[in-house]
Amino acid sequence: MVIDKSYVISEIDPRIYGSFIEHLGRAVYGGIYEVNHPTANENGFRQDVLDLVKELNVPIIRYPGGNMVSAYNWEDGVGPKEERPRRLELAWRVTETNELGTNEFVEWAKAANADVMMAVNLGTRGIDAARNLVEYCNHPSGTYWSDLRRKHGYKDPHKIKTWCLGNEMDGPWQIGQKTANEYGRLAAEAGKAMKLVDPEIELVSCGSSYSAMPTFPEWEATTIDHTYDVADYISLHQYYGNHENDTANYLAKTLDMEKFIKTVIATVDYVKAKRRSKKTMYLSFDEWNVWFHSNEQDKAIQPWSISPNLLEDIYTFEDALLVGSMLNTLLKHSDRVKIACMAQLVNVIAPIMTETGGGIWKQTIFYPFYYTSRFGRGLALHSIVQSEKYDSKEFTDVPYLDSSVIYNEERDELVIFAVNRHLENGMEIKSDIRSFEEFEVVEHVVLEHDDPKARNSISSEQVKPHSNGLSSVDNGYLTSTLPKLSWNMIRLAKISNN
Repeated sequence: MVIDKSYVISEIDPRIYGSFIEHLGRAVYGGIYEVNHPTANENGFRQDVLDLVKELNVPIIRYPGGNMVSAYNWEDGVGPKEERPRRLELAWRVTETNELGTNEFVEWAKAANADVMMAVNLGTRGIDAARNLVEYCNHPSGTYWSDLRRKHGYKDPHKIKTWCLGNEMDGPWQIGQKTANEYGRLAAEAGKAMKLVDPEIELVSCGSSYSAMPTFPEWEATTIDHTYDVADYISLHQYYGNHENDTANYLAKTLDMEKFIKTVIATVDYVKAKRRSKKTMYLSFDEWNVWFHSNEQDKAIQPWSISPNLLEDIYTFEDALLVGSMLNTLLKHSDRVKIACMAQLVNVIAPIMTETGGGIWKQTIFYPFYYTSRFGRGLALHSIVQSEKYDSKEFTDVPYLDSSVIYNEERDELVIFAVNRHLENGMEIKSDIRSFEEFEVVEHVVLEHDDPKARNSISSEQVKPHSNGLSSVDNGYLTSTLPKLSWNMIRLAKISNN
């Protein structure tokens, strides 16, 4: 690798380390909110969950969905709890009690040191409900909806800045599915009304539900042509799974993620050129993760139950490796990807798991997210990498070394995140870091395990990092040893003259 501080990709928007909470499974009830839990505070929020969320240093959290938002009446979740209706929630076929709603989630996010990324319903509803929600949340006072918020006990506006214009509106599973032109027109008009209520907000237009949709990227080209002037971002959603039990192919799937990002950039830039616009459309990768372990068990859930155990993937060591590589991919495209949300945060395809009424534990994927969120702040650098490559079932020329490089000017730190995809061999990396004079290794954290299928549980943490990695600097060159199938963080800092 050649690493030079002048090879800057972009300053990293901290919101690239965002996450997501949907009214789905035990994400809310039994996850972030459990009134009778031993650690619950006066608002019913589990303090043990809050503590781990704050460890992850998540700056923004998308809410309340997800698929459920496309048939959600936000008014059901505000006002006195005893007066809130129970509803059939059609996306996941459960019963929604509405015990937690907009105001409570804003309070929880504040306690977690995070901003809210609010989604509006453009499935069964539209312009009116969207603009009313913005008025309820953000207008100071003196109008019907802002005064209703004050009546509900929230004198000050929530000042929610980032808003999603619906969710996955191209999906046939979505309540209120739209064609590209139907969605584009509705989103443009809803966004226009929302920004008239509060000109300070920013908006995310719905991209394709995932890259294999038959209408991708035509959906992007058509919808963004409608929403280009009002929206600030376009969304991307992508999940990966190892259905074939092929580790080498599985760990190469970030090549698909990179192709997805580049295709969306090319498509929205085509619209920019066609419209002769000076504005650049940025990307919000607001759903990404591994999701496949729980697919079969979810089919057994009884309809209309309350907060059942849905989408509770128990992650493996190889899942953590892929998550580390997905984070690398986001960082390498941080010039255009400004927001990203790991979906989701607690219990539902999540890094944090809880027992209802009981304990809490960290999944394998917790660790690459934790270290990257904590130390991946500052400038993303373009490194020149020479790596041996392999071919897999779906991909050719897959580099064994997957990496991203960050320079934190404020802390004068150089951080390398590196995944060794090789199933059998360790690798030695020699990195030219001569532009970082007098930098020495602070720590080399390694996540490794002999069994790619190793998992964590509440009683056994098989997969956890250690700080015994081998890295050293000599005459401006960093030499690092990466064990086979490992995720690594190599952190360097300038030698203090004191």
